[in-house]
Order: sequence, then C-alpha cells, then structure tokens
Amino acid sequence: MGIKVKSIGLIGLGVLAGIGMSLQFPAVAQKITNAPLPLDELRQLSDVFGLIKSDYVEKVEDKKLLTEAISGMVSSLDPHSVYLDKNAFKEMRESVQGKFVGIGIEVSMEDGYVKVVSPIEDSPAAKAGILAGDLITRLDNIPLKGLQLEEVIKKMRGQPGTKLVLTMSRKGESKPLVFPIVREEIRVQSVKAKMVAPGYAWLRIAQFQEPTVEDMVKKINALYAQDPKLKGLVLDLRNDPGGVVPGAIGVATAFLPGNSVIVSTKGQLPESKQVFYGRREFYAAPGAKADPLAKLPAALKTVPLVVLVNAGSASASEIVAGALQDYQRATVIGTQTFGKGSVQTLRQITADTAVKLTTARYYTPKGRAIQARGIVPDLLVDETAEGDGWNSLRIREADLEKHLSSNDGKPEAAKPTMEGVHEQLEEEQRLIATAKKRKPLEYGAKDDFQLQQALNHFQGLPVQLAKVDPKTDKIGAKPEIASDIKADDKKIPVQKP
Repeated sequence: MGIKVKSIGLIGLGVLAGIGMSLQFPAVAQKITNAPLPLDELRQLSDVFGLIKSDYVEKVEDKKLLTEAISGMVSSLDPHSVYLDKNAFKEMRESVQGKFVGIGIEVSMEDGYVKVVSPIEDSPAAKAGILAGDLITRLDNIPLKGLQLEEVIKKMRGQPGTKLVLTMSRKGESKPLVFPIVREEIRVQSVKAKMVAPGYAWLRIAQFQEPTVEDMVKKINALYAQDPKLKGLVLDLRNDPGGVVPGAIGVATAFLPGNSVIVSTKGQLPESKQVFYGRREFYAAPGAKADPLAKLPAALKTVPLVVLVNAGSASASEIVAGALQDYQRATVIGTQTFGKGSVQTLRQITADTAVKLTTARYYTPKGRAIQARGIVPDLLVDETAEGDGWNSLRIREADLEKHLSSNDGKPEAAKPTMEGVHEQLEEEQRLIATAKKRKPLEYGAKDDFQLQQALNHFQGLPVQLAKVDPKTDKIGAKPEIASDIKADDKKIPVQKP
C-alpha cells in the first residue's frame, strides 16, 4: 500500500460519521469520575481563553471557542472519537435510520482538499458518475480550498429537489469535471439479494442499519421462495463500512446455532466488558414483540456459505466475518479487511449535541483482536483476475494517524524505509494506471471476479488466489490456484495449475 496522508476524521453526508463506525446507544447519563481535576492545566486553558478574548485581531464568540476546545479535545484521542454539534448529531441519527437528504457521498479531508471516499450505491452522486478518489474543488462555483470539512458538508446539505453543481478534479483528466446534481432524500438500501446461478444466491449488505435484520429476513425468504433447495449462499460484505452493532449480531446469528457468542468487548468501564450472544435481546429492535429471525427457513443454518470482504469491509461487517470464520461456518474470500475493531458509544451532552467516544475494543468469539488487524480471508482473492485494482490503494485503520492499537501484544507492521517508500510509490502509480483502464466494478454482476471465485469454491472448481509472493507472503507473485483452505491456517496450501 502506498503512503497516504489523511485527515483523522471521515464524515459521510448523511452516512456514518467516521469510516467503519460501530455504535452503541446507552441511556443518556452523566458520567462523573472521582479523579481530581488537573487545576494547573485548567488554569492554562482559562488563561488562553482570556488571551484570545482580549488580544485576538477580532472578537470571537465564547460559544465558538468552547465548542472548538471540546471538539479538539475529543478528536485528539483517535480517528473515530468526535464531538457532534447540532447538525452532526441530527445527521448521525438520520444515518442510523438509513435515510437522509443530500447527494449521497462519503467525503474526507486530505491535504486541505475534500476527497470523495465513496459514492453511496444508487445515489444521485453515483448515478452522475462521481468516483472514489475524486477531489471536490468547487460547489456552485465557490472554491473550497481552505474551508473546514464541516463547512463543506453544510454547503452540500439542502432541501430535496434543489440543484448543486460540483466541480471535480480527477486523476488522469486534464480538465475539471462538472457535475450538476439534484439533492434528494437518500434511502440507503441496506440489503440486496438475487440468484446468481442455478442453486446459488447472492446476499449483499451495504451498511448495518436499524432495519437491516428485518430487511435481510425478507430478502432471504424471497430467495428460498425462488429455490427452496439452495446449494450455496454468498454473503457480500465488501465496502460495508459498518453501522449499528445489533444489525451485525442479527446477521451472524441467522447462520449460527442459537445462543452462540458473536463478539465480545473490552474497555475501561465495567459496562464495556461484555459478551454478545446470538439471542433476540441482542439484535431485535427495541419494543419488538417477535423474534425477526424466527421467520427464516431452517435450512439457512446449514447452507454452504461464503463471505466476501475487502479493505472497505469495516467494523460491524468485520464482526460478522470474524464470527462466521471462527465457527468455520463460512469460507471468507477476498482481501484483508479495514481493521476497525473499536466501539463508539454515543453520549448525549445536551438535547442537541453528543460525543461519539471510543469506549472498547472488539474481539471475535475466539478472542482475536479486530482493531488495526482486520480479518484475514481464508482464501485471498484479488478484485480482478489481473490484480486487486483500486482496493490495493485503500487506507486501512492501521494507516490512520492516532489509530488505537490492537492491544493484543503483537507488534504492528514496521514503517517502511525510504527505499521501501519509493518502491511503494512506484507500485501505487502502476496500480493507478492499470485501475483507470478498467470500468467500475458492479457487485453481483456477471463480471464480478470475486463472486465468480466464490461460485467456483461452491462447485469444487479451482479458485484463483491473490498474487502472493511465497518468500514474503506479500502481494506480487504469479497467481496460485487453491480449492481447500482451512480457516486457522496461517499459510495457504496451494495447488499449482
């Protein structure tokens, strides 16, 4: 992976504030500690506050100074802890419900520019042709250079039916690209499903939301109505950034024996040391009278299962993949996941504001740390037959500044030497040039290479593995073929064609 310089925050327009967020929603409570207040440091804060009020070139409102102080204090902890003002808190609640008004993109700040992380599937932005990696330079012909990310997001928000003109810079294009887009209420389609071959079904979860479990049940029942004797099911979690934890627990439970351990958490507070089981109280919506999973066909517990993941699979999707892998219920295929294994708890401060605070780390049923590690597939399969495409260029949790360590006692990957940096940059440029020649990947389509490898696995046919160098276990050698991989094996046994 190339060297990346990113802002520590990633904010989606109506999507999750922070990539791969997993949220818990405790009752509103004021946390009071018995630790003594650091009086000397608080005096310094007060002195700086007074200095700005008296000496700064122009007047600054008290509220602005204090709000920014709170925001800076929280965001300095890790990439996923953040202070939510009135607008951000409102967007957070909308995103969990799976609907919002906007154009449908996730954005981040990189080197002072607003960069598109990902267009949301079926959104106005996606339909207009905006791609991940595009830089937004102007909104309605107003330059964005120098603005804060929150200011840019506010400019993108608006009423349904209003038009917004985006000017974009794209690698490989000599001229700016202009996209007129009409804002609309975006309803994120959390679950998609279809038959992809006789006897084989594809189930995609794009994001874990409050309705995800019930939507999944409907889609699965529709699949079994088409073919009551399914021979295999592909659970597609690629580019799923996460979402609410109950959704992940419900999805994993659908394929596992009842009362199985799905995930555990460990943190500073007693309440953060928990074990989550495959029981109704852990995944059903508040106030639900019936178990939504009770409507699923019994055959789902034993149908052969493949889980597809990539570097964009984060947080809640890693919980699902990790649980199904630990129980050897599914074969995980794809590339190593993002590695976002921390819990964010929403603590409401006022009626309109809150703090999203990292409070614990996630662990798979076997106790494997997800944070900064991710889930390593049983079968490493590239995005295309020629290589991993844009997926090779993605940042992961371990690449983010101030990322939380895995805390599992294992050393993290060493930083590359200057020689290694040059090699990575050259490889990155080669990958960019190659990826630009390919058309955008449509998940679930006939030319979806990883999906086709999943079908090959079901049918006992050879699976084309990622190009792994046997000397270094790193991407870069000729493709290998495999058809039999064990989940706990560190090295992949291969059969050469």
